[in-house]
Amino acid sequence: MSTDKARLFRSLHVPGDPLLLPNAWDAASARLIEQAGAKAVATTSAGVAWSLGVADGDHLGRDRAAEAVRRVAATVGVPVTADVESGFGDTPDDVAVTIARIIEAGAVGVNIEDGVRDIADQQARLAAARRAADDAGIPLYINARIDVFLRGGDDLADTLRRASAFLEAGATGIFVPGVTDPGLVSQLVKEIDAPLNVLLGPGAPPVAAFAEAGVARISLGSSVASAAYAVARAATLELLTDGTYTSIAGGLSFRDLNNLL
Repeated sequence: MSTDKARLFRSLHVPGDPLLLPNAWDAASARLIEQAGAKAVATTSAGVAWSLGVADGDHLGRDRAAEAVRRVAATVGVPVTADVESGFGDTPDDVAVTIARIIEAGAVGVNIEDGVRDIADQQARLAAARRAADDAGIPLYINARIDVFLRGGDDLADTLRRASAFLEAGATGIFVPGVTDPGLVSQLVKEIDAPLNVLLGPGAPPVAAFAEAGVARISLGSSVASAAYAVARAATLELLTDGTYTSIAGGLSFRDLNNLL
């Protein structure tokens, strides 16, 4: 079953007809995403970390990350891909252990970020991830995240070097967050010999512009979780200051959400 889901998930990455992933952070958000018609569920490492009381940035740890994936995968029927940050460990062997645990938890895809690590170091980490997936007998979709633009840089040549090296090491697709200009995205699509994933949100052009550019996957990242927490804060401030409740108007009904699970 996991092998079938892994193959299905890989097939959903079609340049020009992108897989749309509003990222989940717990079982309920994952189920809502599935019910709305998403073809797969992706987790957000930031949202998962926040929901469990820690900051994003490899603070969550392998065990808690795997348990979060297990809860999501047990709740939905569509393929699940997990954001495992940089792999929850200092060495390639650590990354391999993480990947084995995440596959065992039910994921058929992962995001692994480079954090602008040395290219050779990141290649070793991705190769270890691929070996772990091969050992498990799962054609895992490894989405290699390149953080050059996300961290405020604009070095296209470095991004392309990293993409080529990461694909050589065993990555399936390339994720370049921080780029929302369709022209630049189109250039990345042409230069990278693999499905391209971009991160979008308020202020970015609509999905159609990136589909036309040839993108194969679009994510919302932590922004859905952020929006949910914004409602919680707004409702609290309104209650404490004005004594009113308009911030929570339009929420899902208890019955609908309860029945969903």
